[in-house]
Amino acid sequence: MRAAVAGATGFIGRRLVPALLANGDEVRCLVRNAERAGDLSADGAELAIADLAGSPDLDRALTDVDVAYYLVHMMSEPGYAKAELAAASSFAEAAGRAGVDRVVYLGGLGDDANASPHLRSRHATAQALAAHGPPLTYFRAAMVIGAGSESFVLLKAIAERMPFVPAKDWLRHRTQPIGVREVIRYLRDAPAVTASRGREVQIGAPRIYTHLELVDLMARELGRRSKRKVPLFGATPGVVSAGAAIVTRGDQRVAAELTLSLAQDTIVTDPSGAVPFEIVAEPIPVALHRALEEEERQLEAVSS
Repeated sequence: MRAAVAGATGFIGRRLVPALLANGDEVRCLVRNAERAGDLSADGAELAIADLAGSPDLDRALTDVDVAYYLVHMMSEPGYAKAELAAASSFAEAAGRAGVDRVVYLGGLGDDANASPHLRSRHATAQALAAHGPPLTYFRAAMVIGAGSESFVLLKAIAERMPFVPAKDWLRHRTQPIGVREVIRYLRDAPAVTASRGREVQIGAPRIYTHLELVDLMARELGRRSKRKVPLFGATPGVVSAGAAIVTRGDQRVAAELTLSLAQDTIVTDPSGAVPFEIVAEPIPVALHRALEEEERQLEAVSS
C-alpha cells in the first residue's frame, strides 16, 4: 500500500508513520517544514511539502496514493474552525482528483448537535472530507492516552498541580478514553478492513469514567491522593477552561478548547464499526502507566 499522511509530525502522525513503514507500506508525509520531519525521513518515509489550503503541491503530494490519512487540527490558531473546514475540503477535493481510494480520519466522540466548539469542528471536518472526497473511514475517539497528547498533558497537570477540583455536575459527564497503541492499530489496519470503508468507527477502551474519576485515576498513577472536590460558585465550563489553560504544560489555547468538551458525554454509542477490527483495548490504568513511563524516558533522553 502507498499511504499519504497529512499531520505526520503531530502526536498521532509520528506514531502512525513508523507503524505503516513496519507494515511494509510506502509512506509519503505531507509537511509544511521538512526540518520538523527529519526523523520520519530517516525512518524511510518520503517527504512532500504541501499546503493544505489547496495548491498544485497538494495534488502532486497525493498522486499515486492508495490511502490518505488526515490527522490535522488547528486548535492552536485563532478562528481554527473555519480554517479546519477549508483545509479538509481542499484535501478531500485533491484526493478525489488524484484518484485516492480512501481517506482515513480521526475525530472525536460526542453528541454532534450539542457539542463544544472543538468537537463541532472535528465533526464538521469529517463531513467535509466525506462530502468532497473519496470514501471516508471516520474514526471517533475520546481522550487518547499517550505521552505527548495534549489531553494527556492537561490531565496530568490537573492531577499534579491543582489542589482541588470543582464539584460540579458537568464534570460528572462520562468519557471513554483509549490508549494510543490501540488507536494506531485501528488506523494502520483500516485499509485492510473492507467493512470500514465509507463508515463511522467509534473506538474506546471497555470502561467508562466520569471526568472526575479520570483525574483521580491519574493522581493514583502519580502516587498522589485523590483530588478534593470543592463546591465552587461560578465554576462554569468557561471559567474552568481558563484555569486549565494556566496549569497545563502544553498548548494553552488547545487546553482551553479541550476543557470545554468536558461538559458532555464522549462515549461509544455504536460499537458495531469497531467489531471487524477484532482489537481489544488495554485498560486505561495500563495505558496511563505506559504513557507516564514513555514520558519519563523522553525527559531522560533530553536531559542526557
